[in-house]
Amino acid sequence: MVDQCCTSHAPSPFEPVDLAGDAGWTAFDAPGLVGESLRFVSGDPAGERFRIRYFLDSAQHLKARIWFGPETEGPPGHAHGGSMAAVFDEVLGLSAWAAGYPIVVGNLNVSFRNLLPLRKVVTLESKIVSAEGRKVMVHGRIFCEKTTYAVGECLCITIPGRQEN
Repeated sequence: MVDQCCTSHAPSPFEPVDLAGDAGWTAFDAPGLVGESLRFVSGDPAGERFRIRYFLDSAQHLKARIWFGPETEGPPGHAHGGSMAAVFDEVLGLSAWAAGYPIVVGNLNVSFRNLLPLRKVVTLESKIVSAEGRKVMVHGRIFCEKTTYAVGECLCITIPGRQEN
């Protein structure tokens, strides 16, 4: 069986990309938690920049299937590091929201491991690793099969006066 996350091809403009989740994942409208105006990455599901779909796994951790299109290019044929950082910002922040923490991102650290080819579908897995006072720490990684393209750590700060989900 071919790993769903590792498909890579050059679709014609606006061709659908298969962003299906793994067995046991449930589709989840994570961007709906924060509203339409905050969908920098996930706001154009048929565009040539990012295409992204969110899921919750059986442990209720947020997962994302992401396609990095030609408009994310940095090094020739590969995603720009800033595009990967933007994805971490959205997904790790939404992971905190999905866990019931209304937050803003206070600090984001991304470590790049491998060049990410354009037009490749990858997975970003996230996990809340701690929550103390107003600070929520979320970790994640962008990967496909055995290749990790980047890892991220996000310090999120809860928004005063906002109720948790």
